[in-house]
Amino acid sequence: MAEDLELEKNSPEGEDADKPAKKAKAEDKKNSKKAAKKKGKKGFVKFFKDARSEFKKVVWPGPKETTRNTIVVIIVCLLAGALVFGVDSLFGLLNNLLFR
Repeated sequence: MAEDLELEKNSPEGEDADKPAKKAKAEDKKNSKKAAKKKGKKGFVKFFKDARSEFKKVVWPGPKETTRNTIVVIIVCLLAGALVFGVDSLFGLLNNLLFR
C-alpha cells in the first residue's frame, strides 16, 4: 500500500493534474485583489445601504414590552447583587472567625 502511494506521488500524471488547479487558484487570488481595489467607496456606500435596509426589518418593542423588560432586568440585577452580597458577607465572617 505504501508502495502504491509512492508510485502515485512520483508519477508524472499527478504533477500535471495539479498544475491547472494551481493556475486557477493563482488567477482567483489576482481577481479577488482587483475586485477589492475596485470596490473602494462603492463598498462603503453599499454597507450603509444594506444596514439601512436591515434596520427597516427590525421589529421594535412597544412601550408595554419595554416597561416589562426593564422591570425584569432591575429585579434580576437586585437578586444578583443580593447573592453576591450574601456570599461576600459569608466569606468575610468565615475569614474573621478563622484568622482572628
